[in-house]
Amino acid sequence: MIEVEHLSKSYGPREAVKELSFQIEKGEVVGFLGPNGAGKSTTMNILSCIMPASSGTAKICGFDIFEQAIEIRKLIGYLPETPPLYPDMVVYDFLAFAARLRNVPSKKTQSAVEQVIERCSLKEVSGRIIGRLSKGYQQRVGIAQALVHNPDILILDEPTIGLDPIQIIEIRKLIQELASSHTIILSSHILPEITQICKRVIIISDGQIAAVDSLDALTTRLRKGERLLLNVRRNDSAILEKISALEKVNSVTEHQSGHFTIDCEPNAGMQDDIAQLCLNNKWGIVELKPVSMTLEDIFLKLTLEESTPQ
Repeated sequence: MIEVEHLSKSYGPREAVKELSFQIEKGEVVGFLGPNGAGKSTTMNILSCIMPASSGTAKICGFDIFEQAIEIRKLIGYLPETPPLYPDMVVYDFLAFAARLRNVPSKKTQSAVEQVIERCSLKEVSGRIIGRLSKGYQQRVGIAQALVHNPDILILDEPTIGLDPIQIIEIRKLIQELASSHTIILSSHILPEITQICKRVIIISDGQIAAVDSLDALTTRLRKGERLLLNVRRNDSAILEKISALEKVNSVTEHQSGHFTIDCEPNAGMQDDIAQLCLNNKWGIVELKPVSMTLEDIFLKLTLEESTPQ
């Protein structure tokens, strides 16, 4: 659905985006991550046909961003970091205005506006002036304007920035509901939000791709293997030796009595073997589970540690 190849953007001598290449399939919800100034917003502005790229290509549903920008705009709903709202307008009137800008047929404008008001839970404030709404409701109006023409793709840049915890939960729930019927690119500095909503992440650092993969795959790649956590009731002195002797086990570390971390080769699938070993030796399994790196661990390793000169 979205194909980006060698996309670059320069502002004079400064390269904001350098040779980005990635693909996003229909129905995917992809997190777009990077430190401040990494080029996230620039990339989203290019994909939304708000600004041109300096070089490279990008196609959305087969349409080229350089030659068919009008067609692409019909397919995309975009919420920039600062929602494009008119604070003096009434919510309903603003959304009707947004629908007309998006070339929604006049006969369908009312139903389109009523639909997004329902989807974004704006019914109780639809007759109020936007500037008098809470920040959370203004974000909802911003999402509604991006949805009013029922686009195939939603690009959301920091949709929960500046919201309180309750508002964040409400907007996150809304995005999860939208994910069932739209392809979504979501940029956020709230990493647990990405973990809960997105199946795959694109991480950029200094304008370049640092990683494109699922969280599980990134964990395996960065750890160069799988990690298991084992907790047993009877701490036998032979546990370290017997588990270490298993094929595909790289190392075993005891953190406290009966608590072990086991590092295995990639795709080793050692849980059954370790469980059987515990049963045979009557160690008493309390817990045996895979341990993933958090998205914060992955983000810091890819954007900070790997960019630090050795």
